[in-house]
Amino acid sequence: MKKIYTSPDRLMVFHAKNVLASYNINCVIKNEFVGGAAGELPFNECWPELWIDNEKKYEKAIKILDNIWFSGEQTQPTWTCTRCDEKLEGQFTACWRCGESRYR
Repeated sequence: MKKIYTSPDRLMVFHAKNVLASYNINCVIKNEFVGGAAGELPFNECWPELWIDNEKKYEKAIKILDNIWFSGEQTQPTWTCTRCDEKLEGQFTACWRCGESRYR
């Protein structure tokens, strides 16, 4: 396992986890409930942490998060489902008709 992201904003940590899950990259959140210890422990040691379970996917995960947070685009381009040929808007990560993942 390798730490990929940490933030004082737990919603951002969960957002990063959900984004990576949409690319079939499994992650675990650590320190989710340690916030109450802030003061006894340094504040940054109490922030939620996102850990990737497969270190081989670390570089891909970093690129995905960088692209989402640092690119000017808010949505991905439209795409066509490889299973049923349905045309979908860029914000969708799975086909509404057959459930096929965009990033399979």
